[in-house]
Amino acid sequence: MSVWDDLVGQNQTVTTLDRAVRDPASMTHAWLLTGPPGSGRSTAARAFAAALNCPDHGCGTCRECTTSLDGTHADVTVVATEGLSIRVEDARELVVEAAHRPSVGRYRVVIVEDADRLTERAADALLKALEEPSERTVWVLCAPSHEDVIVTIRSRSRHVRLRTPPAKAVADLLVRRDGVDPAMAMYAARAAQSHIGLARRLARDDDARRRRREVVQMTGRIRSVPDAIGAAADLAAIATEESGASSSERDAAERARLLETLGADAGARTQPPHVRAQIATLEKEQKTRATRFARDVVDRALIDLLSVYRDALVVRFGARVELVNEDARAEVDALARAMSADDLLAAMTAIGTARTRIEANVPLLLALEAMAVSLRLQRR
Repeated sequence: MSVWDDLVGQNQTVTTLDRAVRDPASMTHAWLLTGPPGSGRSTAARAFAAALNCPDHGCGTCRECTTSLDGTHADVTVVATEGLSIRVEDARELVVEAAHRPSVGRYRVVIVEDADRLTERAADALLKALEEPSERTVWVLCAPSHEDVIVTIRSRSRHVRLRTPPAKAVADLLVRRDGVDPAMAMYAARAAQSHIGLARRLARDDDARRRRREVVQMTGRIRSVPDAIGAAADLAAIATEESGASSSERDAAERARLLETLGADAGARTQPPHVRAQIATLEKEQKTRATRFARDVVDRALIDLLSVYRDALVVRFGARVELVNEDARAEVDALARAMSADDLLAAMTAIGTARTRIEANVPLLLALEAMAVSLRLQRR
């Protein structure tokens, strides 16, 4: 067993990080791990932290390894923002944390899972800590790509790039780690386009598979402007449904814990001013988190939609390439017959534009409607 076991399809990354753990000459104080969503950036960062603190360089079974991997090690700090950005206040707290010497392990490791979400001021706050690192402190920053990180940060970090793992490797992981049926594991790995977290969810969640089928089937019914408007509304509804299911119980639990911490009466009709202020702050944070989650859900749905047009293009050209949506071959074949290669490429461009607009804070429904109308206009 090893801390690297769950990092599938990343042999070069494992070799680089393992060498750094074992050879001080290969070690540096700041690392930037990049790779597409689902490639295992966070898994690699936690495994690296575990190996750095493990007496056997990452055995996977000792206390140092298990606590580093599950995020409870005293010297491993993991920042995984649920908001739209990492604020300067959060970055300053990290700098203070990083200045402390390790308390029980060999290294103090600070993992920032969403370094691409650092605001400019937050990145500036981290610069001094990266330029003049404390002894035995290691920074591990994660982002989708090198270009997503502010240049002053990436120039002070050693870059390690992860790649999209093969679908077969992801399926094997689901079978080995989660006990998923091999056929279901392979379907989930392909449908998730090798995104490990999403593949696990698709393999285990009937509702997630249902929502994905609804997205895939949209391509066959956008034949008029009303169809397009309806498809956009359906995509927005999928995001609302999934966001609500994910956050309602957690939001209520967070509110209850806050009231308990403040010693407030949860059943009171009105609360004192200081309690109301704390509740308002919490609700603002929850709303920000819900906004980000809804965006992420829509973006994933758009990637699923994009995969259908990609598959149709593959079929139209007769390329010997595996389809992402082999289980929806009827929809893919119908799309390939209905649209020319140029039309399919234009549709893929429209979906990419919608993703960019949503990331740039264009109102969600407006961006989706513009995209859906463009998809209809591409039809022959």
